[in-house]
Amino acid sequence: MKQQYRQDGIVELVRQHGYMSIEQLTDYFAVTPQTVRRDLNTLANEGRLRRVHGGAGIESSTVNTAYSTRKTLHLAEKERIAHCLAQHIPDHSSLFINIGTSNEVIAQALLDHQGLEIITNNLNVAAILQHKEDFTVIVAGGQVRSRDGGIIGEATIDFINQFKVDYSIIGISGIDEDGSLLEFDYQEVRVAQAIIANSRRVYLAADYSKFHRNPMVRQGNISQLDALFTDRKPPEAIQRLLTQHDVALYLA
Repeated sequence: MKQQYRQDGIVELVRQHGYMSIEQLTDYFAVTPQTVRRDLNTLANEGRLRRVHGGAGIESSTVNTAYSTRKTLHLAEKERIAHCLAQHIPDHSSLFINIGTSNEVIAQALLDHQGLEIITNNLNVAAILQHKEDFTVIVAGGQVRSRDGGIIGEATIDFINQFKVDYSIIGISGIDEDGSLLEFDYQEVRVAQAIIANSRRVYLAADYSKFHRNPMVRQGNISQLDALFTDRKPPEAIQRLLTQHDVALYLA
């Protein structure tokens, strides 16, 4: 069995049962314990399941992976996505960029542009863009999350609602098969909803691992997007929704 199919099968079994031991997976797939351990380590690093002693459990729906870990996860994929998305942002555009490590990589990819006006609730994005003399960078007010530099709260929503921009670039923690865009933090979600509502075009950047995560807070729906930028073909259910709602799909 090819590694990708086996790993997808492992994730499905863990989701169905809540926990699978190394012994159970070894018997099910007829491979060695060493092979199963390597698969579990890979899947845990991708955020698709949680590695526990003797096996694996489902990824938490209430607690996100630490920022320091997310910053390095799937970095090559994020860089390809960022390069692809940046090509669809014209010079002299106005845009929102919200919280997320993918968006920080996108900010770096936008440095070759000219005359952008950017509003962000992400201190890391602002730090990346601040030295570009022909950019206007506006940082939203609100409460700063110490763990990742995100800015959230009612003041942030009020601030966002003062603008109407050409594009928004948003990230997400998970995409459900019914098209729900999912996050871990309710306050972050409310800011993202304001960003979507005040944008003429909405671009979502999400690497393939996001199709296998299920945070508990609903941010919106895939139907609200104008384009999805990712690194692999999404699951068939997601592809059907993209087609149904006329959402462009770009594979980096």
